[in-house]
Amino acid sequence: MRLRAKKTQQQVADECGISKSLLSKIENGQTASAIATLSKISEALNVPLSWLLDDQEDRDLVLLPSNKRQFKVGDDNMGYSYELLANRSPFTGVEPTIVYVTPRDMNVREESYTHSQDEFIYVLEGAIHLRYEGRKHYMEQGDSAYFKGDKPHLFIPVNNEPARVLTIFIDNQL
Repeated sequence: MRLRAKKTQQQVADECGISKSLLSKIENGQTASAIATLSKISEALNVPLSWLLDDQEDRDLVLLPSNKRQFKVGDDNMGYSYELLANRSPFTGVEPTIVYVTPRDMNVREESYTHSQDEFIYVLEGAIHLRYEGRKHYMEQGDSAYFKGDKPHLFIPVNNEPARVLTIFIDNQL
């Protein structure tokens, strides 16, 4: 996608605020990356987030049986892993994802994330603290929130039980 956009690795890395080396490793599948970083890359390339993980053509109807989805993309050392639920058209501006929050004893992430999309979350299982602009908000199964992704935020595990969060990224720039 970067080559189709006629951009160099350095150009995309600069737009995303990451190193050229990290971008190269991501492109070559040598490292997992945070959703926030992948989101910035997808924005720089003007493609949906799912295109970075699933190179399918845009369609009006996306049926993705559970046995065809790639489960738990990423690295638990990031504080979470995730599963993309659909490869959506770039015109919808919506990316549904399930985030698997790493249990507290395994979670070493303390830095908040930012990205350009708004975010809706719904806690499917377990409990988290949503840290948003420095304040912690307790959320458990059935709770939901909507917030601006460009504000610092992080899902923090409450305990050593797994948590699953339905996350919908909404691109309001379309």
